[in-house]
Amino acid sequence: MAKSDSEYSDEESEESSESEKLKKKKKDKKKVKKLKKDKKAKKEKKKKKKKEKKKKKEKRRKSPSYSDYSYDSRDSLSPSRSRSRGRAKNRSPPRNNGAGGGGRYGGCARSRSRSPAWAVQAPRSPVQLPEGRALTLAEACEAAGRGFTTGKTAQDDEVQVLNPDEEPIQADRFASFEDARDFPREIREELKKAGFPSPSQIQAYTWPLGLRGKDIIGIAATGSGKTLAFLLPAFAQMVEENHRPERDGPGALVMSPTRELAQQTEAEAQRFGKCLGFRCVAMYGGAPKGDQMARYRQGCHTVVACPGRLNDFLENGQVRLDGVLKLVLDEADRMLDMGFEPQIRKILAKLPRKRHTLFFTATWPKEVRKLANEILNRPYKVMIGNREVLKGNQDITQIVKVMDAFNKNREIVSTLREAGLTSQTASGKALVFCNTKRMCESLSNELYRQGLPCTSIHGDKDQRQREEALNGLKSGRFKVLIATDVAARGLDIKGVGLVINFDPANNTEDYVHRIGRTGRAGAKGFAITFMTGQDAAKARGIIEVMERTNQEISGDLLRLAGAAPPGGGKGRTRGGAPRRGKGRSPSP
Repeated sequence: MAKSDSEYSDEESEESSESEKLKKKKKDKKKVKKLKKDKKAKKEKKKKKKKEKKKKKEKRRKSPSYSDYSYDSRDSLSPSRSRSRGRAKNRSPPRNNGAGGGGRYGGCARSRSRSPAWAVQAPRSPVQLPEGRALTLAEACEAAGRGFTTGKTAQDDEVQVLNPDEEPIQADRFASFEDARDFPREIREELKKAGFPSPSQIQAYTWPLGLRGKDIIGIAATGSGKTLAFLLPAFAQMVEENHRPERDGPGALVMSPTRELAQQTEAEAQRFGKCLGFRCVAMYGGAPKGDQMARYRQGCHTVVACPGRLNDFLENGQVRLDGVLKLVLDEADRMLDMGFEPQIRKILAKLPRKRHTLFFTATWPKEVRKLANEILNRPYKVMIGNREVLKGNQDITQIVKVMDAFNKNREIVSTLREAGLTSQTASGKALVFCNTKRMCESLSNELYRQGLPCTSIHGDKDQRQREEALNGLKSGRFKVLIATDVAARGLDIKGVGLVINFDPANNTEDYVHRIGRTGRAGAKGFAITFMTGQDAAKARGIIEVMERTNQEISGDLLRLAGAAPPGGGKGRTRGGAPRRGKGRSPSP
C-alpha cells in the first residue's frame, strides 16, 4: 500500500531531529573535553608554582649559615658591603598615620604593625668579643642579639634572710640544681636542658623555704629569676599531694599586674610544667573570655591572671579557687601602684585560708609592707641587695645625653646607627621608652620613614596588636620596639642590648625598671637617656642610681641637676603620692 505524502514528511522530520541530536551530543563531548583539558592545564600550573615555591624555600634554608662567616663589628656599617648586597625592596610604603592628622580620616590614626625594610636577613658571622676592654655599643647589641651570655644573673654581695620575727638567720641555700632533690626528676632534667649554670640568688634562697611550705617575701631586682623561684615549688607541692585539677580546681594562682607579664609567666609555666603533664591558662583583659574559659574547663593546674579579669570570672561564678595550694603575688608593688588593691582583696576572700603565699616584689615601700602583713602568715623574708635604695644592674652601662628637645629625633637615629641596628645584617634589638601614647606613635612613624623596622606598644593597642609587636621583636622581624611604661615591668625579651629613654621616666623607680629590660641573665647592655632643660627635676634621682653602680656622670648632667628646684625627681611616683587607677589593665 503506497505511503501518503504526510507520512513521508513525518519520517523525514524524525530523521532530521535525530541527526541534530547526534550533532549536539558531539558538540557537548567536545566541550567536555576542552573543559577537562583546561582543568588539567590549571592543575599543572598550580603544581609548577608550588614546586617553584618549594625550591625557593629550600634555597633559603640551604643558604650558608651565620656561623660560616667571620664577624667584624665594622662590617654591618660598611658602605661598600651594603652596596655590594644591593638594597632590599620595601614592599610596603611608609604610612603617614601618626599623631597630628596623618591618618586617612584626619586626627590620630591607630598604627599597624610595620613590615621590616628587609624580609630576609643576610648571612651573619659569630661574635668575637674583645678581651681586656669594655664592649662598644654596637658590640654589646650584637652579642645580646646572638644570645652571647654567661647565663648568670647579676650577683649582689648583700643578701639578707630574716625569720618571721625579723631576725637575721643562716638560711639553707641551693648552690646547684643537684641540691634541689625535692624537685621532681623531670623538672631537674628540664633545668639542665635550659642551660642555666646554677640557681640565681633569689632562687637559691627561696626554693628551700618554698619546699618546706613557708610563706615567703622575695625582694630582688628585675631580671633576677623570680618567675622560676615561685613556679617550681608550686609544681613540686602539686606533684607531692597528687593534685588533680578536674577534681580540686587549679592548685596554683599567680597574680600579675599586666597582660604581657601574665603571658610571659604562662609561657614559663608551660615550658617547665609540660614534662609533668601540667596545664596553665592566663586570664587577662583585652582577649576573648570564651577562649580563656575553654582552656580553663579542660583542667589546668596553674592560673596566671590579672586581678581585673579574674575578678570578673569570680563574680560570674565561672572559676573556683577553693583548691589553691599556693598563691603568688608577682610584682606586688606595681599592682598597688595601678590601684589593684580592692580587686586583690576580693580575690583573697575566695581563697582557702590553709594555703602558702609567696609575695614577690622589686621594691619594699610602706604600701607593699602593709598588704604583705595582712595576707601572709609569719613569712620569711629574702632580700637580695639593699632594696631600700634603688639600684640598677651592674651589667648595664648607663649614659645620659643632655640636648635640646628638637634634636632628640636626630639623636635617636644617630644612636641606633651607632648600635648597628640600621644594618640588614644586625641581630641586636632595642627598646625605646616614651611617656605618652601620642609620642610613641609619632616616633614610630618617624623611624619607619627612616627605613628602620620598628613597631610600637601602648595602652591603646588591642591584645592582637600587642602580641604581634612583642612576637615581632622576639623573632627579630622588628629591630626596635617603642613603648610606654606598659613594657617596663617584668618583660624578658631575649636579645635586647639597648634601652633608650627618649623621654626620661617620671620617677627613679620607673627608670630602674626601664633600664632593667637589658643586661639580663649575664648579658651586657646599654641604657641611654635623653634629657632636656625641662627634665632638670629628674636628674638628681638618675644621678643617685648611677652612682650606686659607679657609672660615669657627665658634666652636662651635673649642671642640669644643679639647675633643678630642690626636692625633685626622687619619689616613687608623681608628686610623691602613689598612683591609683581603676583596677583594670594599664593603659599608659
